[in-house]
Amino acid sequence: MSEAKVTGVVHLIEETKTYGAKGFRKRVVVLEQDKGSFTNYVPVEFTRDSCDTVDDLNVGDEIEVQYRLNGRRWQKDEQSEVKFFVNVEAVSFRITSDGEHSQTTTQRTSDPNDAFSEAGDDEAPF
Repeated sequence: MSEAKVTGVVHLIEETKTYGAKGFRKRVVVLEQDKGSFTNYVPVEFTRDSCDTVDDLNVGDEIEVQYRLNGRRWQKDEQSEVKFFVNVEAVSFRITSDGEHSQTTTQRTSDPNDAFSEAGDDEAPF
């Protein structure tokens, strides 16, 4: 697991989705980065209570997100193919330009493995 930062313009803000019997929540924000000859789209996941902090964002806002990079191995049963997944989980974010003013919003998350323990084996949130 590592922590790093990514910047971009908010391209898409998804609705919050709920998974599993314990009600694990996840919300995806897609950042757009202009890389000259191509555009890069980076989905960043906000989990649990941090889903609500996304309400402060608007499409077009330029933001900096501190994130935690998580990886997971998943296999439905012993006969199934093993799959590996990568998530970019937001730890905090800061609006750097929204056209009018700058503001800072921070939301800390707890152990990144909570996301997997809150969802059942067949209800993985990815």
